[in-house]
Amino acid sequence: MLVESPPEQSGTPVAPPSSRGRRAVRGVGFVLAVVLLVAVCVASVAVGAKSMPIGHVWHGLFESTGTRDDVIVSDVRVPRTVLGLLVGAALGLAGAVMQALTRNPLAEPGLLGVNAGAAAAVVSAISFLGVSSFTGYVWFAFLGAAVVSAAVYVLGGSRGATPVRITLAGTAAGAVLYGYVNAVELLNSAALDRIRFWTVGSLASADMSTVAKVWPFIAVGVALSLLIARPLNAMEMGDDTARALGAHLARTRVLAMVAVTLLCGAATAACGPIVFVGLMVPHLVRSITGPDMRWILPYAAVLAPVLLLGSDVVGRVVARPSEVQVGIVTALIGGPVFICLVRRRRMAQL
Repeated sequence: MLVESPPEQSGTPVAPPSSRGRRAVRGVGFVLAVVLLVAVCVASVAVGAKSMPIGHVWHGLFESTGTRDDVIVSDVRVPRTVLGLLVGAALGLAGAVMQALTRNPLAEPGLLGVNAGAAAAVVSAISFLGVSSFTGYVWFAFLGAAVVSAAVYVLGGSRGATPVRITLAGTAAGAVLYGYVNAVELLNSAALDRIRFWTVGSLASADMSTVAKVWPFIAVGVALSLLIARPLNAMEMGDDTARALGAHLARTRVLAMVAVTLLCGAATAACGPIVFVGLMVPHLVRSITGPDMRWILPYAAVLAPVLLLGSDVVGRVVARPSEVQVGIVTALIGGPVFICLVRRRRMAQL
């Protein structure tokens, strides 16, 4: 009996149609996210507490002659927009990494106590050392973030660290440190105004010197986050499964904590502790990309600045000629979103 032989298979595996379609949707969505980010950046430069014709904005960007409007555009709005891009990307990536590391869908950058450590160090510098410039806060914020990250990792069990232990250690450290921050604010009335302005979270005092100091740290944090995307995918399925897939758990956790420290330390130093950005954006991204960290992280790095800069623009417009700090706007947006997340059926079952 003659048996028809199967056709030869090509050396390159063909992805199933559903997989190709999903990748296409993700790719198109990412392009749209980048377009949205560009639009928000344009709005951030063009819109402010001072109303300005678009021709003046263009003149300030490309034909500056030192007029008042030119200075507002080139020396205030442009640095503010650039810093918002960097800080937004840092907070979005830190939140996505935190949620994967702790396997906690409600995790955000403050969960490890990193923001609290940075805030405590900056408040100490303002109150006891007389530091008054935003650029001077950077090194203290990193010192506080690094010390707290190391302490949380040790308290969480070091090489035997688990997501639950790390989360509990970070929550306890954050509670203690924010108690210290509140006590310093109450006891040092002379520094209270500066501390209060910083702890609200703001992009208003951005300048290019601050950008120059924080961008290298954010760049390293971004690189580390993208580097560990694949092992984080494995860790989200559980430690045993991750080991079976070849993931090095201790190394991945250390790299993840270093990345979160760099990202949160830089963002907190530059703008103060801004809440909810790192919580909201990864959830929004997962509804588009699914659970693959290789897509979640780039999306988060693009959409988090959209949220932060958009909130900053809203804060400038709603209280003209004054403005509402971006940390207040994100908190007002984030509170209801957080409640919705908690009430979702899948969250309630955690």
